[in-house]
Amino acid sequence: MTVAKIGKTAVALLLVAASSLGAQAAGSAKLASNTSAAKPTIVLVHGAFADASSFERLIPLLLNDGYHVVAVQNPLSSAPDDIATTKRLIDGQKGPVVVVGHSYGGLVISSAAAGNPNVKALVYLAAFAPEANEPVGPLTDKYPTGLGKALRPDAAGFLYIACDQVHDIFAADLPVSAAAVVCATQKPVHNSVFAATIDTPAWKTIPSWYLVSKQDHALNPELERFYAKRMGAKTSEIDASHVAFISHPKVVAALIEQAATATAK
Repeated sequence: MTVAKIGKTAVALLLVAASSLGAQAAGSAKLASNTSAAKPTIVLVHGAFADASSFERLIPLLLNDGYHVVAVQNPLSSAPDDIATTKRLIDGQKGPVVVVGHSYGGLVISSAAAGNPNVKALVYLAAFAPEANEPVGPLTDKYPTGLGKALRPDAAGFLYIACDQVHDIFAADLPVSAAAVVCATQKPVHNSVFAATIDTPAWKTIPSWYLVSKQDHALNPELERFYAKRMGAKTSEIDASHVAFISHPKVVAALIEQAATATAK
């Protein structure tokens, strides 16, 4: 074999090797892309007396684990307004979605997520989970807490929590200084939401997870257990106040990711 032929053969082999490596790299990139795309978007829905910034300790944990996260800013002006706002955000996501609702946000997601095939899981954090045509007010009367006496209405019918009771009622496992911030930044909710009802609850057809806060003084833990059992939700409990996602964000993030992983296809 001549030197020229040897040179041509070597070049051909190098081209084949380069092509093979390129194909492997492209395949690896595609696999990585598919793995990333397989993770659902996490939609966070706040409850009464709060806004999306209440999830500031939870969001970075989910982002660091590779999830896309969006948190709704509900007006808390009425249940229909909040449901419409949340539904618009959920429907605007591409691919699979896990929807997380805290407290009153549970009522909101139970309606807003209904009928959307992209919603693969619901996660309820010390949250309302009403049945069809069931207002939450009578059940909170049956399972009372000190929240009712702590509420202060304004002239327009919006409710606040009295600042001197926010720590004990809402956030007992946070430092007093942190509870003071919760009070200062609270977003009032219109009192009509406690009489609001929904049509077909999403939890009847979408796999659900429920986190019971055992030291909750805003929503009775026994009512939380009632909701979770009725839903057939995968239930766990935590020694936490009403705002476990603030006091124990790692535990809450792990639960959300459990739901996301269990429902991945």
